[in-house]
Amino acid sequence: MPGTLPDVVPDGATPSPRSRAGGRAEPLLRHVIGGILRRARLAQGRTLVDVAAAARVSTAYLSEVERGRKEASSEVLAAVCGALGLRLVDLVARTGEELRPLAPVRVLSSARERGALSAPRHVAPVGEPVRDLPVAETLRRPTARAGDVLLLAA
Repeated sequence: MPGTLPDVVPDGATPSPRSRAGGRAEPLLRHVIGGILRRARLAQGRTLVDVAAAARVSTAYLSEVERGRKEASSEVLAAVCGALGLRLVDLVARTGEELRPLAPVRVLSSARERGALSAPRHVAPVGEPVRDLPVAETLRRPTARAGDVLLLAA
């Protein structure tokens, strides 16, 4: 169905040669993105030729992107997403969802104790416009100390 990303586990993306602490290798971003685009296209029952024509890219190039062999620009990704009836933010969100279980985040205990970090009270489902969320009330002004690290995520 156009405009939705299929809820499927990543399809065996080739990991990068660099591995994280813990021994598991991280997949390359282009493999994850390519897999998501391919699953979205197949879920819609569309061909490479159809989507490539709608996105105004060559069929061969789209195939390379889907297989994770090419690192597509944001403009190409936006065009392919548009051809699939998706927003670029949906692709980015799904990419984050697929990578999140692979990348545990450790929170600095001193920052949590000071209240600089807190869990969000409002989370938008994929596809929800972020501007409609009551974000401002969930933010706190962090108190930074030397050596602290602040992680901002969208």
